[in-house]
Amino acid sequence: MEQELTRRKFLEKMAPATLSLLVGSELMKPGYALANKPDPAFSGSVGTSEKKFVPVMITPFTASLKIDYDKVSRIIDFYLAAGAKGFFANCLSSEMYFMNDQERIDLTRHVVKYVNGKVPVVSTGSFGDSIASKALFAKKIHDTGADGVILISSHFAEKNQSDAVLMENLEKFFALTGDIRLGTYECPSPYKRIISPEVFKFLVSNKNMIYHKDTTEDLKAIEGKLVISNGTQMEFYNAHAATALKSLQKGGKGMSPISGNFYPEIHTWLCKNANNPAKSEDANWIQAEIARMEPLISIPYPLSSKYFLKKRGLPIELVCRAKSKVVSPEQQQTLDYAHSVFLGWCDRLHIKTVKG
Repeated sequence: MEQELTRRKFLEKMAPATLSLLVGSELMKPGYALANKPDPAFSGSVGTSEKKFVPVMITPFTASLKIDYDKVSRIIDFYLAAGAKGFFANCLSSEMYFMNDQERIDLTRHVVKYVNGKVPVVSTGSFGDSIASKALFAKKIHDTGADGVILISSHFAEKNQSDAVLMENLEKFFALTGDIRLGTYECPSPYKRIISPEVFKFLVSNKNMIYHKDTTEDLKAIEGKLVISNGTQMEFYNAHAATALKSLQKGGKGMSPISGNFYPEIHTWLCKNANNPAKSEDANWIQAEIARMEPLISIPYPLSSKYFLKKRGLPIELVCRAKSKVVSPEQQQTLDYAHSVFLGWCDRLHIKTVKG
């Protein structure tokens, strides 16, 4: 613990530009599942500028509200065919707050086992009433074979507590979890805690911190985090569709917006072409289009994504445990319109859609 506190005090005196000298340049690697050996699909991107679409996975349920693991596998195949380079299982889109601990573990284990090392898998692991119980649950998620255990920023401090409290609690957690590879997620629930530059420097200084899912929605704040994380082991994934292209161009590793559960092929295309001068006009155009559509498709999410994917041929039930229970006739019309717009995007960008 004393060593961690000393590191934090030292970091407070450092300029962000010098931070990479401390943390090194090792990129995110898979962990337990492959005995610390990088899988071919992932290791091929190390040291390159490849951008990755990492879906925040939805969870199919049966009519009796049980997790439908056969449909989970079907959706994994769909994501992979659409170009996914990783998976975030057991997240807000997965309805993780409507699952018990054993379901969170079982769902993560199923995704890891089915993916079988093709791409990395991360999963939320910061559930528990105390730092010790959070650490215990994180170890259980790690033992499923997940390549990274994700920490919800608002799980480590109350809304009215300072960043100093947040970092103190994270230090205690780190001391209990050893060398487990970790990540952070500015999840909107239980409340949305945006990670400040000071806290982000502190996180990046920990070599086990490999992943950050950002919900800042503010390009200047995103740019500040990218200055801190670029050249380090921390991979930055933007959840905000409206700032996706700029964040990719400024060094973000990839994208994880909810719209990836509607038209993943579009996000794969944008990751591939964000820095391609020959595609800049199309990239700017599709960026504006996905930003325009985001408010339309997000009501009532995640049920809206299940309706959309069912329309695309995936045989999933229109069932959620979350508060959204019904897609209204008006919203069905909106989603039907969004589907036709998506097909038009694919025509212009010469994208072959994946069959559900």
